[in-house]
Amino acid sequence: MIMDIIVPALILGGMGLIFGLMLAFASKKFKIEKDERIEQVREALPGANCGACGFAGCDAFAEAVVKGEASVNGCPVGKAPVAKKIGEIMGTEPEEGDDKVAFVRCQGALGGIKAKAKYSGVNNCQAATDVAGGDLACRFACLGKGDCEVACPFDAIHVVNNLATVDREKCVGCGICAKACPRGVIDIISSKSPVGVACRNTDSGKDVRAICMRGCIACKLCEKKCEYDAIHVTNGVSVVDYDKCVGCGVCVENCPTKAIVDFRKLGDVKAALA
Repeated sequence: MIMDIIVPALILGGMGLIFGLMLAFASKKFKIEKDERIEQVREALPGANCGACGFAGCDAFAEAVVKGEASVNGCPVGKAPVAKKIGEIMGTEPEEGDDKVAFVRCQGALGGIKAKAKYSGVNNCQAATDVAGGDLACRFACLGKGDCEVACPFDAIHVVNNLATVDREKCVGCGICAKACPRGVIDIISSKSPVGVACRNTDSGKDVRAICMRGCIACKLCEKKCEYDAIHVTNGVSVVDYDKCVGCGVCVENCPTKAIVDFRKLGDVKAALA
């Protein structure tokens, strides 16, 4: 009777020992060595886990860098200082980058933009856009309901008096706000850009003027006054050629609707919104 218990127990114990030894051998034989640089790169990152690098968080980005699938400059949050640290870990020199910043290409709230309907649904831009393209007369305008503000992980964009405004000191140019905007109002540009056209409306100047006093009317005054051939009306709206722009501000001074913004004087815009 006792043997009926002991023998099966010994057999099971022996099998367990054998399987354990086999697993130990297999784990040692087929062990995948993890590159220690992955952890080093991970520690160099700011830890925002925002996904702005194009990967699913900092861990995935660190692994991609070590595998050669991502640039050492790939973290828009850490910018040059972090790129330098990662470059030292990887034994490579970071490419000379250019910090980015979000730019809201609309000043409708400053130009008395007209409404085409009264919207009383869910208070977000996507919902408003889904209902007849939004409640504003301009189909290119910022709806000012804050999808970008909710999406931004850096507290760098806020809706002030129905217009999304960027805090350039906090903005890292990750592009998350641009992706969240259903109207495509937000561009990601170089932080060194001196001026920008804060309007996307390609309708005729007459139609633009009828609904917003801050819209580009394609009058070409900016184009005519620029000595550097750095701004042209394209498809009904002014576009800056940043490769030629020297930041002289002549286009800003001559724009009759103030549709062109001097980024060095954004305090003026904030004051007008306040």
